[in-house]
Amino acid sequence: MQSDNIKNIPIRDYLKNQGTYPAKEYSGYGMYRSPFRDERTPSFKVDYHLNLWHDFGSGEGGSIIDLVMKLDRCPFIDAIEQLRNFSFMPVKEEQHSLKLDYFCARHSSNKFGSALTDRNSSFSFHRNPEKNNGIILIEEKPLEHPRLLEYLQSRKIDLTIAREHCREVHYQTGGREYFAIGFANDAGGYEIRNPSFKGCIAPKDITHIRQDDRKETCFLFEGFMDYLSLLTIRQQLNPEYPSSNWHNNIILNSTANLKKALPLLADYDQTYCFLDNDKAGMTVFRELQKELGYRVRDSSHHYSGYKDLNEYLCAGKHLKLRQTPKKPIQKRKKGLGI
Repeated sequence: MQSDNIKNIPIRDYLKNQGTYPAKEYSGYGMYRSPFRDERTPSFKVDYHLNLWHDFGSGEGGSIIDLVMKLDRCPFIDAIEQLRNFSFMPVKEEQHSLKLDYFCARHSSNKFGSALTDRNSSFSFHRNPEKNNGIILIEEKPLEHPRLLEYLQSRKIDLTIAREHCREVHYQTGGREYFAIGFANDAGGYEIRNPSFKGCIAPKDITHIRQDDRKETCFLFEGFMDYLSLLTIRQQLNPEYPSSNWHNNIILNSTANLKKALPLLADYDQTYCFLDNDKAGMTVFRELQKELGYRVRDSSHHYSGYKDLNEYLCAGKHLKLRQTPKKPIQKRKKGLGI
């Protein structure tokens, strides 16, 4: 999809996908509470006809590409890729007479979605479509679909860990059904992911994973795939004692959720940041440093040279380091002077 076509993706639909709705709607435009700050009076305008936004609080505005770049603190090319994944393209329909599991893909190779049929009327809808983000949750269940497990394996994620922390979600949007890996957030929504789509079932929120007793340390991640990657690395390096119960975890599920996490992070003595090695990740870390000072530690140096923890996991560098034998330290012989 060309950038000119991507600009035609309705901003209103994208904001719904992020769990953001207009506070007031008028003929041809909507007024929102700004997604960039907390406010009571809506000051963020979306022109439905021109498909442009304007933030009266900051004076900024532009196309949907500009919006994604600002929301996710990402460069132009990353915003284009995210919007390309967001756009729902028509697919060739395939008929399946058996389970809902065997969807054809709307995104690629007809693996992850299918057209709705009358048989779906038996499924209970867990959310009110009018209050959702255009993606309606149909069913959530244990993670078991072979296509999703194959995808996780391609990302080198341990399947036992994935099954423990994720669900298999089936959802409807645009008159079609799809399925994906679902990661629950604190507001009852889901971050959803399959090989061709990354989005959420509203409401959008962070995920705060707490241990039974109070912990003084928290690990911070941008997305749940990074969180699963760290757990997998620990499992591979120390299969007998892979436990992470000595600290809590917060997954932002979007860098735009940082302000939601700040009050929680302020309660910890130490926060270790496993953020992406890019401009957006560095921006988040600097904001954390500004707010929390010395209590914030940058842990991205553990996977320097890689975009994120999952890329580091996929490269297997941690296993190579473990397998590299250490050279024995030779004792100096007295009197040689070397």
